[in-house]
Amino acid sequence: MSEEPMPQQSGGTGRPKGLLQQMEELMAALNADLSALDADLQRPPAPQGESEVG
Repeated sequence: MSEEPMPQQSGGTGRPKGLLQQMEELMAALNADLSALDADLQRPPAPQGESEVG
């Protein structure tokens, strides 16, 4: 078996990323997910079924 480092899953280059860069990317993705969730929670609920027209 060779002693070469395992290639990283993410990123187009074959170079392994630093731990700090991986953490920054994970935090950015998490922040985007939380922002989308917050937007969904801030939206008023859609009326279900019956409408109050007339």
